[in-house]
Amino acid sequence: MKSVLLIDGSALFQDFLRDKVSAEQVTLECASSRESYSKMISLLPDLIIIEVEDTIKEELNVLLDKKRIDPNAKKIPIIMTGPVIDRSKIANLVEFGVVKYFNKPIKFDVFFDSIGRILKMPLSMDTTPCILDIHLNGSIIFVEVAQGLNREKLLLLKYKLAEIINKYKINIPKVILMLTNLQLTFVDGANLELLLNNVTAGRRIPNKYIKVLSLDNFVMELISGHPEYSGMVVSQNLQYVISSLMNDDSSLDYDSKDFIYDNILHSDRPTDDAALGFIDDRSTGDGDTGTMMKVALVDDDVVVRKLLENTFTSASGEATLFENGTTFMKAVSDGADFDIVVLDLYLPDMDGISILKTLMQRNYQTPILIYSKASSKDVVLNALSLGAKCYLVKPQKPGTIVNKALEILHSNR
Repeated sequence: MKSVLLIDGSALFQDFLRDKVSAEQVTLECASSRESYSKMISLLPDLIIIEVEDTIKEELNVLLDKKRIDPNAKKIPIIMTGPVIDRSKIANLVEFGVVKYFNKPIKFDVFFDSIGRILKMPLSMDTTPCILDIHLNGSIIFVEVAQGLNREKLLLLKYKLAEIINKYKINIPKVILMLTNLQLTFVDGANLELLLNNVTAGRRIPNKYIKVLSLDNFVMELISGHPEYSGMVVSQNLQYVISSLMNDDSSLDYDSKDFIYDNILHSDRPTDDAALGFIDDRSTGDGDTGTMMKVALVDDDVVVRKLLENTFTSASGEATLFENGTTFMKAVSDGADFDIVVLDLYLPDMDGISILKTLMQRNYQTPILIYSKASSKDVVLNALSLGAKCYLVKPQKPGTIVNKALEILHSNR
């Protein structure tokens, strides 16, 4: 059975991960960074996940150093999640076995995909289109579920609700569950029950304080006929839902219409990244993939490019390939961001020395490693004087190039 060690994970993060990986027959052990080394050595997990709250603390640095030099532990891959940090610092973590660093909040689908790839056992993911939106006003939590019922997001909902209740110290939480965009049938019964069970999990929210807005007859029939959901109100009318909630709680004395207008569309809490640190997959763009090291490979030899690409990828890097200087310089001008550039001096359209001169004039800060057949002393000295951090003469083993790149990134720390 595969095993995962979670270090410095919040209580909610622990529970969420345990629910997800246990369903895949993966064991989860938890530890603080202070006690984690002994647990790591005794367990020798298949994967380590580290949650960083604000900054990487001294205890964690000590753990990473011990792991790096321990022959039994140094090859255990690490996934880290935490605040946004400088890319150079992320690249420096590669030498400790960190294969992914996800900025919070992370996309849980990409996160679990990475876990599955490392464990070599893809984790099942529900791909049903689903929008899940949660916001809080006073003691009322508005939950909107649209398009469909995605089991991963419904699992996430349980922990999001617990997190909101804990964070804002809500003594008597109330939920308005808005399902007006959903049309369900008996086939969706299990997922609808999962949704309702995750809302009521832990019995923190009494059934009488859960109001469901739905136009769907199946939703009404399932809730009214299910003894576990006794006390819940289901209605097609939002104002009735609000009124019934106010009748259940005498502390709510708002005017119903004004309350709907002021609160249904807006939150009275500042937008922030919750401690659980997960978002759904509605965000635009590809999102954060946790890539540790972005490398530009500029070489006209397709074999060299492919060998280096494969080797950097195996070392948790992401390579962008350029077969000539023109396309590379255009990418730089367009703002492409790299942690390191591996540059050949012999290119079909321009020589590498000209590229170095132009980059130097632009005060280009990304470190450059020259990998070229040119071996004369004058060329080497010229390249280094124009800002190249290192000069390696072809041919070299691809691993040598990667190790030198990591050394350069480490020295730039």
